[in-house]
Amino acid sequence: MAGKGQSTSYAPSAADIEKIARETMDRLPDAFRVHLAGVLLIVEDFAEDAVLAEMGIEDPFELSGLYTGRPIGESAFTGDLPATIHLYRRALLDEWIDTGVTLEALVAHVLIHEVGHHFGLSDDDMHALEDAVQ
Repeated sequence: MAGKGQSTSYAPSAADIEKIARETMDRLPDAFRVHLAGVLLIVEDFAEDAVLAEMGIEDPFELSGLYTGRPIGESAFTGDLPATIHLYRRALLDEWIDTGVTLEALVAHVLIHEVGHHFGLSDDDMHALEDAVQ
């Protein structure tokens, strides 16, 4: 509890990170934004254990974002789950503290990387898209 004269501050919530991510999505060029309408955005503290195990990741702090689903242009199949961008709050907060980058810049970077997977973009294309959003 904060005493007299002390300010209380809290780690950004999942809702705070989602707000930053949605604001980033709103700044994407129209050609990208229109194709993201059906993509879910989920912010969780960590990836599920099964996801980490499938990816061979032992430390949940090593995964800050993940795209699941079929990239645009691939045929969908009956039973496919919707395309989803997952952002992992605790890993993002840890990286934010470690790097000193603004939280907005970090969330934008991870989100755009995952958006890039949805579109099947190369790393160079993802960097160009990130530059366009800033």
